Amino acid sequence: MNLLDFDWIALAEFSALGLLAGGLQALIALGFVLIYKGTGAINFAMGEFMMLGAYFFYTANVMWGVPMVLALLLALAAVAACAALIEKTILRPLSGQPVISVLMATIGLASALGGGVNAIWGGGKNYEMPSFLPRTPLHIGEVFIPGQVLWSFVLAAIIIITFTLYFRYSTTGISMRAAASDPTTAYVLGIDVRATQRLTWIFAGVVGAVAGIIVASITSLSPAIGGAALGVLAVIILGGLDSIAGAIVAGLIVGLLESLTAGYLGGKVRDIVPYVTVLVILLIRPYGLFGTRQIERL
Repeated sequence: MNLLDFDWIALAEFSALGLLAGGLQALIALGFVLIYKGTGAINFAMGEFMMLGAYFFYTANVMWGVPMVLALLLALAAVAACAALIEKTILRPLSGQPVISVLMATIGLASALGGGVNAIWGGGKNYEMPSFLPRTPLHIGEVFIPGQVLWSFVLAAIIIITFTLYFRYSTTGISMRAAASDPTTAYVLGIDVRATQRLTWIFAGVVGAVAGIIVASITSLSPAIGGAALGVLAVIILGGLDSIAGAIVAGLIVGLLESLTAGYLGGKVRDIVPYVTVLVILLIRPYGLFGTRQIERL
């Protein structure tokens, strides 16, 4: 094929859309990474945090008529309160138990939260979310980028950068990193490990709520948006379960691969390629691109 006949505009558009969509996947992956770094377990209720945030926002803004900014703050506060309550009543009693116990608890929690949403808002209904993000598209030459995709990336990037700086430079963030790395030593040094773990769940809930509101505003509001979190498992495995940088890089990689394969090979192939890529990478780096390598003595 003559290179001059190749549709470079389509390639540029697919690549741009993939990278921008990867920013949202990195944001969802951040919620998983926060919980894993803090507790050593994967939170399978992350999708339900996304769902709760979207439904709380819809209820406040559309059903109660609360202004959008205030509705957003109320939704984030509600999900943060739910996350703190869950940590205190369900997960704290499991402290010291095998990681599989916490993992199974998050699976049960996901089912309970999903059932609660279906009972309150109706599982078979799709609601149209208000325009949370600007819809004005961006034209770069002949490349067309939808406004919501662009601004979802910008918002995700701001949140990820904020959390990265917070964990690196704030006193509380350093304490959370110390407690996640070595809880026993952190406790001896006077760090309130329980408080840091509770804050970890609150942060993960807030991140999930923002991601859920973004996803629902781009598509529609239904319990199905929780499934977007499970689709990010390839991202967190590829980047490394305990690495924020890995979540960012892997999110961009997976987003790019999904967009290119969907554009050139079709939607069915799109769901396969990221996991094939993950398998290949894990054969070379079992802990992901940026995951912490753990050495166990036998």
